[in-house]
Amino acid sequence: MKKVYVSMEADIIHPWNINVINHASKYWDVIVWLASDELMAKTSRLPYLNWEQRKKVVENIKWVKEVIKQNSIEWLEEIKKIKPDIVVHGSKWKSESVRNKIIDLVKQLWIELIEIPYTKWISADELIEAYKEIWITPDSRRARLKKLLQYKWFITAMEAHNWLSWLIVEKTKINKEDWSIKEFDAIWLSSLTDSTAKWKPDIELVDVTSRVNTIQEIMEVTTKPIIYDGDTWWKIEHFIYTVRTLDRLWVSAIVIEDKIGLKRNSLFWTDVEQQQDTIENFIKKIQAWKNAKISNDFMIFARIESLILKKWMDDALKRAKAYVEWWADGIMIHSKEKEPDEIIEFMKEFRKFNKDVPVIAVPTTYNKIYEKELESIWVNICIYANHLIRAAYPAMVEVAKEILKNGRSYEVENKCLPIEEIITLIPEKF
Repeated sequence: MKKVYVSMEADIIHPWNINVINHASKYWDVIVWLASDELMAKTSRLPYLNWEQRKKVVENIKWVKEVIKQNSIEWLEEIKKIKPDIVVHGSKWKSESVRNKIIDLVKQLWIELIEIPYTKWISADELIEAYKEIWITPDSRRARLKKLLQYKWFITAMEAHNWLSWLIVEKTKINKEDWSIKEFDAIWLSSLTDSTAKWKPDIELVDVTSRVNTIQEIMEVTTKPIIYDGDTWWKIEHFIYTVRTLDRLWVSAIVIEDKIGLKRNSLFWTDVEQQQDTIENFIKKIQAWKNAKISNDFMIFARIESLILKKWMDDALKRAKAYVEWWADGIMIHSKEKEPDEIIEFMKEFRKFNKDVPVIAVPTTYNKIYEKELESIWVNICIYANHLIRAAYPAMVEVAKEILKNGRSYEVENKCLPIEEIITLIPEKF
């Protein structure tokens, strides 16, 4: 009685999945090692069906004898533990290095590896792209941020301020050597970059109606969850209506900062006068949000400005503890220092009394720190808060100057997107 092992995600069952299982069944009953939700989130994307749902589907396929949860990217430990007689896999591997490791291991254990030619005319990735607009419903988009935090623990968000930057955040991804896919998990709708894109100063001058229009435009371009930069919202009465509007627009989270008075960007540091709200009054805003929101998936993050305003670390920790106790879903800890030392100290102390509440870090000035270092101190969300708009401006200035200098555009052609690509960047849907 031979044990035949097949590894798959099975979020979408299509003919190639059946082909592999059918081929494996020729040798004996099939054991399917089904990727866990956490593994799928790391190696490809958030699953549309959770593991239990996918298990229910797979175990009812005719030839499948058993379904086991797969937690490892390389599944080397699973092979060592179960020691199947045969491993069946498609000829298309996500990582050649993983394939080589599997080949070395099965040779050592005298296990036969059979690779089934991949079905060229059908692809799970293509199916996902084709059906994404149908599958990503408004409610599932809003809930997506919570699911990401549940499955991945550490996620990244990139600011975006117009349709081109939204498209970049949606589409940009890289394949890593460890078989994982790296992409941005969410969009940060920054008040700074939204204001800059509209030629307004960052003082809460862009009204809610304008920012709501921006959100509605985002929905046309991307399926990513949106984290909304809510600034100070010094009038609670206004804040309540904004909460309801954002909830209806399926925004995943809002971040509000504990400052009062005329809003000035925190990166001014103490060069301009900025005042911090009292803990008691800021808690009232959190409570107002809690009472006004409709969906349980809509989150609020309390942004703490104590370190920006050069107050003691004790003040930041005191506020974090109070905000969480009074229903904030998470904390954003802000710093303008060039080194991450105070962020590291804050996280060390904060995690002593709360290990579960998500924390956002914004490494704009302390930008030498790696994501893996932030993850190691239990930061949950890393936001790149203004980088796309900062990158776009100098690139356009350089092209404009070169055209003026040369009296033609030939010299800048290699710095521009080919005209054929810009024409087809937004596909016609007929």
